Amino acid sequence: MRIVISAWIFLALCSFSAAFDPLDPTGNITIRWDIMSWTADGYVASVTMNNFQMYRHIQAPGWTLGWTWAKKEVIWSMVGAQTTEQGDCSKFKANVPHCCKKTPTVVDLLPGVPYNQQFSNCCKGGVVAAWGQDPSAAVSAFQVSVGMAGTSNKTVKLPKNFTLLGPGPGYTCGPARVVPPTTFLTPDRRRKTQALMTWNVTCTYSRFLASKHPSCCVSFSSFYNETITACPTCACGCENKNKCVKSDSKLLSVVGVNTPKKDNSPLLQCTRHMCPIRVHWHVKQNYKDYWRAKVAVTNFNYRMNYTQWTLVVQHPNLNNVTQVFSFNYKPLVPYGSINDTGMFYGMKFFNDLLMEAGPTGNVQSEVLLQKDQNTFTFKQGWAFPRKVYFNGEECMLPPPESYPFLPNSARKTLACPLTLLVSLVMFLFF
Repeated sequence: MRIVISAWIFLALCSFSAAFDPLDPTGNITIRWDIMSWTADGYVASVTMNNFQMYRHIQAPGWTLGWTWAKKEVIWSMVGAQTTEQGDCSKFKANVPHCCKKTPTVVDLLPGVPYNQQFSNCCKGGVVAAWGQDPSAAVSAFQVSVGMAGTSNKTVKLPKNFTLLGPGPGYTCGPARVVPPTTFLTPDRRRKTQALMTWNVTCTYSRFLASKHPSCCVSFSSFYNETITACPTCACGCENKNKCVKSDSKLLSVVGVNTPKKDNSPLLQCTRHMCPIRVHWHVKQNYKDYWRAKVAVTNFNYRMNYTQWTLVVQHPNLNNVTQVFSFNYKPLVPYGSINDTGMFYGMKFFNDLLMEAGPTGNVQSEVLLQKDQNTFTFKQGWAFPRKVYFNGEECMLPPPESYPFLPNSARKTLACPLTLLVSLVMFLFF
């Protein structure tokens, strides 16, 4: 018996640690069901999906939500979303339900649908922004009319076994829990109304469930050393090595080569690292009271462009960011007193879209940081990030021993006068 209990505790701890993100400890997606009215055989509910993750959004082709009905419920109609399958509704003679499946799968509608099919915060193709990037766009909603269900708070049975794809695997959803009814303000903001019944479902993300390999890598360079530290070899796995294409391949001129596949399989440019995304951090210049770094994000996937992308960097000097030139920047302070993490993201209508691999498949900016004379140094790789995330996925960093080193401190052998002179000139003027 003790062995069984210990095993359960171990599995619970492993599940918690897999879903815990130290840079966003409270991040989750909360799905709220609000019963707005009762019908003859069920209810009409408003379903709202709030993305409370600071830097992980849901990109195209969007979210997919599923669950299992507790009884023999059917979906009479939906506004703002649709199920992917109707199921067997042959027992219905007159009015035929929208979906009769025991386990419905729901997706968002595409932009541009007729007004009578729209609902508030719907119809964005399932794309949901990160909370830290744009709270107003970090929500998606639809309305569902449920039949053959309970018609009161005591007879309604909560759906179970919720699943969420965003757009791929990675999310684990807990059970539905009844919470105090949601309150709403009327348009004139002088009266409050409330839902008849409300329950919440919380979904958390785990990188280990999403993929066994990273989806991005990091490379480094600096003004004080000619060495360029490349991404580790096969940083994102080399399963696609035999399917990659070279940048000068004639295949890239074929019509439709950039069209995404249904399974979202990538078409990667042949590289040593075989990652869809590479983040490059270049220590560019040194001043008396400031130093400057250049950040470049390159897309190597010919079948994917990234909308509303986010880049999260952890570095001790981000507590003194003076200016970010071509990206938006927002400090992330999950632990209050520790300000060493920040989120970069594109400026709307300028570079918030990272195009597919090719000449335009990159975005870049420079960051000016003020020095703290008590901690600032170029020694031992201090000027390079501790962690890097792209679209919420942690990128693989090179091993520390490969970082560009200071020429005057890395080796015990005496440097020749010419080397010292060149280093001094680079230090002062670049």
